[in-house]
Amino acid sequence: MKLLIVTCIKEDQKNVASIFEVAAIKVFSVSNTIGHKEDHQQNLLDNWFASGEEEFDSLVLFSFTGDQHATTALNLIKKFNEKTGSEFPIRGFILPVESCSY
Repeated sequence: MKLLIVTCIKEDQKNVASIFEVAAIKVFSVSNTIGHKEDHQQNLLDNWFASGEEEFDSLVLFSFTGDQHATTALNLIKKFNEKTGSEFPIRGFILPVESCSY
């Protein structure tokens, strides 16, 4: 089992939902978040939010899913980003799930 985490701006929610549908990910959660970026900090999200102290309505979507479904979704996200060339690309991460309660 894998944990697939996807971050995007709110405007891309339908695009991510379509990617999940193609990847056969039928169960997922969505959480609203506000993205921040300040110029004086270096972090992994440097290219995610625009420069300055701006705020962006964003989403975090996640699903506990099989390895193949997560890999398919990540590949579709990469293709989507290449095709659109957006300033706010969709970000995807796959994390292993070592154990669970069921």
